[in-house]
Amino acid sequence: MNDKDNTISKISIYRLDVPLIKPYKLSYNTFHSFEPLLIHIVDNNGNEGWGEQHISPGSSNETREGGWTFARILSKLIVNKTFNEAKEIISTHSNVSIVASSALYSAIDMLTDHSILTNKDPIKLKLLTAFNAEEEIEIKDELDKLTEQGFTTIKIKVGKNVSLDLKKINNIQNHLNGRAKLRIDANRAYTKVEGCEFVAGLKPNFIELFEQPCHADDWDANAAVAKMSSVPIMLDEPICSKEDIKRASHIEGVGLCKLKLKRFMSISRLEETINYAHSLGLKIVIGDGLGSEINCWMEAKIASGLIENAGEYNGFLKIKPEARILSDPIKFQDGFFITPNNWKLEIDRDKLEKYSINNEVIYK
Repeated sequence: MNDKDNTISKISIYRLDVPLIKPYKLSYNTFHSFEPLLIHIVDNNGNEGWGEQHISPGSSNETREGGWTFARILSKLIVNKTFNEAKEIISTHSNVSIVASSALYSAIDMLTDHSILTNKDPIKLKLLTAFNAEEEIEIKDELDKLTEQGFTTIKIKVGKNVSLDLKKINNIQNHLNGRAKLRIDANRAYTKVEGCEFVAGLKPNFIELFEQPCHADDWDANAAVAKMSSVPIMLDEPICSKEDIKRASHIEGVGLCKLKLKRFMSISRLEETINYAHSLGLKIVIGDGLGSEINCWMEAKIASGLIENAGEYNGFLKIKPEARILSDPIKFQDGFFITPNNWKLEIDRDKLEKYSINNEVIYK
């Protein structure tokens, strides 16, 4: 698509509120619905692209209201601009709201037929699942259910109480019997002392990794936990650039980094960062568990061919089926994220209208 001949003529901004099947519990918040920011961009020839990202209150300094305001202002700045001009404007201001910037930028990536998105080959990728049970009898039942559904990687949330967290992990390991691998995620909730205490009491049986034990800005605390840990540490929130990847690669015990499209703004930039991490010997996990279908699809497209471990682009599975806004929803079968050959992303406009709580259109 020739950038010189095409300009942005219309941008529609939506804020959705899509209910979840059951509450999604993190150490810093419990979600009963997702409220993604959805961007629709149309050019002067009628071509269109969609972008979507979810600002998660408590995960960073960004707020949903701030992201909405930023998207409105940026949309007014990029309407009537060429694609390259628009991308430059978004990049220049992205430090204000990287999540909203990613929604805008990825919509242009789709509109301009980015090679990763235009590949029509089918996708079949292993998918991670969340885990909710706390009590032993519930743990056994949920493990049985998840493994019967085909999941081979399960994420366990910790970070509230070290002794109770270790007891829960031990109960899960006792009932798991090697049927799946575990990813443990503290969501930055432990102090340095608590993180070290947790890994000291942790048995490595069936555990693939331990994610983000301490605060994102406390590299020293995370490094101290990593040095003591018998399982590889994965850093998440601190990883926003190639420089962060390089820094992580020098920390003893850190074996992986978690990447999300909403922290890297563009598909190409995320792809380059994955390849850079691999060149330094770090493994990458990709996926935003708070993403809806459009973001899940984009992250899966990026992961396809680049990453072998289970993807965390599973937010779409948490949404009530009737609230999923794609005309042909992404499929889940036997533990796999699936889109068939020649699958095309199309929006169900009735559902979009039903689950929109804010909408604004900016014209040329």
